[in-house]
Amino acid sequence: MANLIVSVAADIMGGTPVFAGTRVPIETLLDYIEGGDTIDDFLEGLPSVSRDQVIAFLQRGATLTITEVA
Repeated sequence: MANLIVSVAADIMGGTPVFAGTRVPIETLLDYIEGGDTIDDFLEGLPSVSRDQVIAFLQRGATLTITEVA
């Protein structure tokens, strides 16, 4: 469970992907970033998500993107 970054369960936010252990949708982070906000802005507004979770999610996304392009 400690390595789980994203959780999807029908009984949590109707199956929307959320940061594990929270009810914060992953899409919310992406909306913040798309809007020009920083990770600190996101974390300030949603303290139930840890900086480690955000960094792990972004690193995993970057790894998947690089792998898909290669």
